[in-house]
Amino acid sequence: MSQIRYLTAGESHGKTLVLIIEGFPANLEIDTEEINRELKRRQSGYGRGGRMKIEKDTAEIVAGVRFGKTTGAPISVLVRNKDWENWGAKMSVFPVDEKITKIEKITIPRPGHADLVGVTKYDLDDIRNSIERSSARETAVRVVAGSFAKQLLRNYGVKISSFVENIGGISGSGDLYDRLMLKEAGDFDSQIKTAEKSELRVTLPEMEKEIKDRIKQAKKEGDTLGGLFAVVAEGLVPGVGSFVHYDRKLDSEIAQAMVSINAVKAVGIGAGFDVAATPGSELHDEIILENEKIVRKTNRAGGIEGGTTNGENILVRVAMKPIATLMMPLRSVDLSNFQELQARRERSDFTAVPACSVIGEAVLAWSLAKFYLDKFGGDSVSESVTNFTHYKENIHKRLRENFGQ
Repeated sequence: MSQIRYLTAGESHGKTLVLIIEGFPANLEIDTEEINRELKRRQSGYGRGGRMKIEKDTAEIVAGVRFGKTTGAPISVLVRNKDWENWGAKMSVFPVDEKITKIEKITIPRPGHADLVGVTKYDLDDIRNSIERSSARETAVRVVAGSFAKQLLRNYGVKISSFVENIGGISGSGDLYDRLMLKEAGDFDSQIKTAEKSELRVTLPEMEKEIKDRIKQAKKEGDTLGGLFAVVAEGLVPGVGSFVHYDRKLDSEIAQAMVSINAVKAVGIGAGFDVAATPGSELHDEIILENEKIVRKTNRAGGIEGGTTNGENILVRVAMKPIATLMMPLRSVDLSNFQELQARRERSDFTAVPACSVIGEAVLAWSLAKFYLDKFGGDSVSESVTNFTHYKENIHKRLRENFGQ
């Protein structure tokens, strides 16, 4: 497999978030402003909480890029937390004199969050440690990694976008995902442009008011909302991924990447869960000739067969649960005395489905970049693209030759 990988470090209210990328090819031109635009997209969306008014995320590249191009060395990027100024004592790296500064230990876990499992696993006496690292704040630097991947994938002709299907059960994009599977989505680019202009990232502007009213109602009731979003990759070649080992299957990589996003609980590729109730005669995509090239008549497989790209768009549908922090809390147990009471509150969003779709783009981009580099290799972008171009130009020629035509 490709050796590219990334690691992140940092806490929600720590001094900074840190990203280290290893094994990225040399000579890729990096647009820092594009990275910052991706960070801004992640912070946007109707239903976000007060934290987004504090943070104005920007990426500070400190290693691995020189004169605007990657060098082949490890890349390091910082995204600083402005709110750390208000949390310096609480998040101090060094011991704090409690005679001067009293640090409250958090002992009441929130249902649905990593609070209780975190202190159980790591033998901690303060839930704050679980809260800080399990927070979705960490996804800011994952979006940075995804932006590096998107800029690389452009060299292979791959483009990634997303839209929100529904929030709180109210559809904002109609049957667009189904039409993508039928290859009947019409002008998809214009629909994505509509989603980009929307605070909810939906493709039907007339549905925005109803969804916003539902979010307002949830906020008033101290509740939170989840939803569905879709991520689409266009411009793929067949043959990326493999069926020979479990860890070389592209769809398993994508599923793992999506579920690694905070609050994501289910992932479907193509028809997803609907495959269980659909006869094979109505599900599988017929193979046809179009301009003397082999294509699929429909795309219910979501662009992947046998763990490998088949040349169609990759379609991924993702379910995000409601955020676990409620202003009208559920029942919990105080670990300091093992008495039942209401869970504690923590500053949070009321819905983050639009932001989650942007993060979904980032993790899909990284998965595809990893598998493209595994397929086409190269220590530099030009070497990899040369290999890719030769492969792409000869796909159908090799098929004809191999089968005696």
